[in-house]
Amino acid sequence: MKVSWFRRQQYVQVRLDQKGEEGALWVKCAGCGDLVFRERVRENQGICPRCGAYFFLTAQERIALLVDENSFQDVSKPIVAADPLGFVDRQPYVGRLKEAQQKTGLRNETVVGRARLGGHPVILAVTDFRFIGGSMGSVMGEQLAHAVGMAAHELWPFILVTSTGGARMQEGIFSLMQMVKTVTARRELERVGVPFISVMTYPTTGGVLASIASLGDITIAEKGALIGFAGRRVIEQTTGEKLPAEFQTAEFAFDHGMVDRVVERRELRSELVRVLEFFPGGRDR
Repeated sequence: MKVSWFRRQQYVQVRLDQKGEEGALWVKCAGCGDLVFRERVRENQGICPRCGAYFFLTAQERIALLVDENSFQDVSKPIVAADPLGFVDRQPYVGRLKEAQQKTGLRNETVVGRARLGGHPVILAVTDFRFIGGSMGSVMGEQLAHAVGMAAHELWPFILVTSTGGARMQEGIFSLMQMVKTVTARRELERVGVPFISVMTYPTTGGVLASIASLGDITIAEKGALIGFAGRRVIEQTTGEKLPAEFQTAEFAFDHGMVDRVVERRELRSELVRVLEFFPGGRDR
C-alpha cells in the first residue's frame, strides 16, 4: 500500500519492519509496488534496487553504512526510560517501552559509540525511529549529553544522525527539558573547539530539530529527508496559508539555509569523510 504521508517527490520512505513482514524473504516496495528480495535491499544500503525508494534504516544498519568496518564500540549508557507521569493512552507507557525494546532489541532509542570514519576517530550517536518514533525523552537527553561529553573530553568530532518524531509526549515537561539539556551540552564542544556534524534523515522534526539537531557546525540532510518542526496540516490550519508542495523537504531546507548540504544515501559516508578532512588533527587524533 502506498502511503502518501511518506512521499517526498521521487523518494518514498518504506518500513522494512512492518507487521506481517518479519522474517519474510520478500518485501513490497511502496515506491514501485513491486516485490523485491529483502536481502538485495539490505545489500543496496536500504534502497529499492528497482525504483530507488529509500527504506528506513535501523540504528545498527545506519552505523554499518557509515563507519569503518569493525571500528564501532558501543558506549551507550545502560539506562531505560522511567514513567514519571504514569502516562496511559491506548496502553500504559511502561507497556509501550517494553514493546519497543522487544521489537528493536534496544534498551532505548539512542545508540552511542566510538568509531572511525575514513580513519578519523569520531563519537557517533544515532537515533532509531522504530523505538517510539525515535522521540526524545529523558534517556535520549542523557545519552546525547554523554556522547557530547565524551567528544569534548577526547577531542574527537561528534556526529549525530537523527530519525525522530520530536519530543516524547509520554514524559511531558521532562521531555521538553531535554532540549535545554542537549543545547547546553553542545556548548562544551564549542568551548574546546571540537567539530559537531549533524546529519538529518527521514524524519527530523519537533523538539530534536528545534534543539541540538540544528546546532551542527556542519549540517547535512540525507536526500528525501522530512525536516520540520510541526506537521503540514497543523501549520496550514494555524496560519490559514497554503504551503508549497516542496515544504519540509531536504531541498527546501537547503534553499532556506537550514542545512549545508543535501546528500544521497550512497554518498553520505564519503561526504562525512570529506567534511572530517577539513578539521585539524585528522587521523592522528
